[in-house]
Amino acid sequence: MGILSRASYVIRSRLNAILGSAEDPSEQLDYSYEQLRDQLQDVKSGIADLTTQKKRLEIQKRRLEENVEKHNEQAREAVRQDRDDLARQALEKKKQKMSQMEDLEGQIADLQDTQDQLVEKKNTLQSRIEEFRTQKETMKARYEAAEASTRVSEAMTGAGDEMEDVSRSIERANERTEDMEARAEAMDELEQSGAFEDALSDKDSIDRELDSLSTDSEVDAELETLQAEVGDGSSTDESTSDTSEPADESVDAETSEASAADGGADAGDNGTDPAVEAELEELQNESDS
Repeated sequence: MGILSRASYVIRSRLNAILGSAEDPSEQLDYSYEQLRDQLQDVKSGIADLTTQKKRLEIQKRRLEENVEKHNEQAREAVRQDRDDLARQALEKKKQKMSQMEDLEGQIADLQDTQDQLVEKKNTLQSRIEEFRTQKETMKARYEAAEASTRVSEAMTGAGDEMEDVSRSIERANERTEDMEARAEAMDELEQSGAFEDALSDKDSIDRELDSLSTDSEVDAELETLQAEVGDGSSTDESTSDTSEPADESVDAETSEASAADGGADAGDNGTDPAVEAELEELQNESDS
């Protein structure tokens, strides 16, 4: 086998495979059924044409019969008038017409035989078409049932292309949903931590800390006022209050001394800059004054 023959064989094989996969059995059956019906229509048309031709010959035969009868009467009338020559001519014409009638009868008989054969073939073809129609509908129903069963099986197993697309769509939707949920949680966390407010504010961390301390001082002052108002309305003994105050002051003094000692120790341990501590002490003195 040469190269061209092999290439032609491969091309035909692939074309047949492509056409075979693209063919729909239902469409093929319907097409075959229509072809059979076209053939049946052609047979009916042929029978109609043949019958028309036979009817024409029968009409000609009836005319010849009329002529034969006419020539026969002419021959009798010529004999009654002693015109044997005219009678002879009439009889000769009668003989010709009868010969033509015999030919027409033979043709009509042949046409009748052909018509009978065509009618029989038409009936046979029509019966086969009806049988094929029943088989076609049965085969189409089986094919459609098998196709539906295949689609259902593919859908159940996820093997179909559509199910694969649906699965991929669900996966992408899940991924996007998880991303949005994570982003929402991150935004909530940033909002709770004050990151958005910090980003929109022009204050630095020291300003925010000082504002917080100022707010705490205001709250403490208001709390002391409320406590004083509540203390004025109470029935506590003044002498008890007077004796408790020196004790509280001594305790506060001891606590402040311990705190100062601890603060100095912590500052020494943490390596705080003495210059910064001195400046801080001056600021505190200014604040107290």
